[in-house]
Amino acid sequence: MDRRLQLDTRFSYIFRSNLRSSNLTTDSVNTTHHFSVFDGCEKMVAGVVFDLAIQCFNVIIGIPANTMVIANLINTRKEPSTSDIFLGCLAFMDAYFGFMTIIAFLNFYLWTSPLGYKAMKFSYGVKDTSGPLFLSCVCLDRFIAVLFPIAFGQLKDIKYRIGLSIVVFLLTFAYAAAKSVGGLPNFEKVFTGEVLFAFTWMVVCNMAIMLALKRSRGSGKDEMHPMKRKAFKMVLSILIIIVSNYLPPVALFPFEDHYQREVFICYVQPVCFAFLNISSTIQPLTYLFRLEKVPFLPESCVQKFCWKKQDKPTKQ
Repeated sequence: MDRRLQLDTRFSYIFRSNLRSSNLTTDSVNTTHHFSVFDGCEKMVAGVVFDLAIQCFNVIIGIPANTMVIANLINTRKEPSTSDIFLGCLAFMDAYFGFMTIIAFLNFYLWTSPLGYKAMKFSYGVKDTSGPLFLSCVCLDRFIAVLFPIAFGQLKDIKYRIGLSIVVFLLTFAYAAAKSVGGLPNFEKVFTGEVLFAFTWMVVCNMAIMLALKRSRGSGKDEMHPMKRKAFKMVLSILIIIVSNYLPPVALFPFEDHYQREVFICYVQPVCFAFLNISSTIQPLTYLFRLEKVPFLPESCVQKFCWKKQDKPTKQ
């Protein structure tokens, strides 16, 4: 079997037996073979179980969290941040990915439709591209705001961010469409290059903002401009997300030939994809954690779980 076909899907270990025996034609979906998520990994189930747990976590926590992010952005549309449109698009894409996980399981166990399989691959293409690119847009926005405030003031018009978002959507859908078609040689290298670019960009932004903040300190030891403090926290959180979620697959997938085939399929691949997929939950939770008021949650819950509310009275 073509190894590229396995890399085209997060559930490659689920569809492995199916793809070996057929090309997902009408005849193949009418077979009576009983599939299992552990096919081929019956003696090495830890990696598969870990990925399934992350998938369930994305559905249970990620979908509501992204819904709350979108609701908060709608509620604060009269006083928007310049990065809100990027964060809203990212939350929408992550929520879509969470819903498609449900569809993927239903298709695998109930429908067994070739069209459903292509839709699932399309959703993974959306996840591969939209996350790194929209996070890069947020970082670009903060980078200009801190280092080039005059230019930032001239570029505050929302039309620039809408235009950039449209470009990201076009790139995302083009990549996802190519991924759903499959069979393209060395296609996985596009994803690797994209994530490496995003990772490098985040590091550059973070270091540049840290240097700018250091130069902006006054005589007071803890004095820092509020806008730059906010920008630093946002970019730092994005950097943590990029490193923890996107670096494992980029660092390990190029060395596939150095692993035993079973080890790579049953451990390396599902675990790396799990780190990638959980960003759909970590990103909205990080955003909600910075809020003073979380949509749909009572004030008592916010005071109990968020130290910002507890520390607020001590501010000078």
